[in-house]
Amino acid sequence: MAKETKRQKEITKCIDEEKKLYTLQEAVEVLKKCPPVKFDQSVEISLKMGVDPKKSDQQVRGTVSLPKGTGKELKVLVFCKGDKVKEALDAGADFAGNEEILQKVTSGWTGFDAVVSTPDMMREVGKLGKVLGPRGLMPSPKAGTVTNDVAKAVSELKAGKVEFKVDKSAVINNLVGKLSFSIEDLLENIKAILSAILRAKPASAKGAYIQSFYLSSTMGPGLKIDAHSII
Repeated sequence: MAKETKRQKEITKCIDEEKKLYTLQEAVEVLKKCPPVKFDQSVEISLKMGVDPKKSDQQVRGTVSLPKGTGKELKVLVFCKGDKVKEALDAGADFAGNEEILQKVTSGWTGFDAVVSTPDMMREVGKLGKVLGPRGLMPSPKAGTVTNDVAKAVSELKAGKVEFKVDKSAVINNLVGKLSFSIEDLLENIKAILSAILRAKPASAKGAYIQSFYLSSTMGPGLKIDAHSII
């Protein structure tokens, strides 16, 4: 068994071992009390959903604008042509274009965090599935990332719009901010995405919709949240 580090011991001291479930506020407070590291840690939620992702009528997917942003500087790539290139760049896109960028991504370049595409480019963008798919970056109409209004899409992404989607294991993992955020700002972001996930509940879902809920930071513990307290 690996020896527990000094930092791990300090984290253990922050956790109430007799407490099996935390409220959201308690969990955020614990994460902020844990010993710091040299970078601003991300805070994430992980939800085990009571749906069968193999069934088309039990997909849980949507977008939400986090009111306090993600705390992460997103690099946005837009696939577009003509005047749309300038429109995207003027709105804050980091990269915009067509053939040259398509070739670059085909060769394995992944120096971006979000992708937007105009509808007329999707035939070519669809061929990048092996590069974009595994990273969850393939544009989609449902996420608002396949659109002719590239300026709006870029602005929303830069302002903190995030997509949530249940994976093959019926789990939703999402960034909700940075540990440097105030407790109030983190709670506001978490509640915003939870509300969106609750609204996206499929009509065919049976039983407990949220089966388990964990909150964690990059180098901190995973704390189990009392799901009943947020439904």
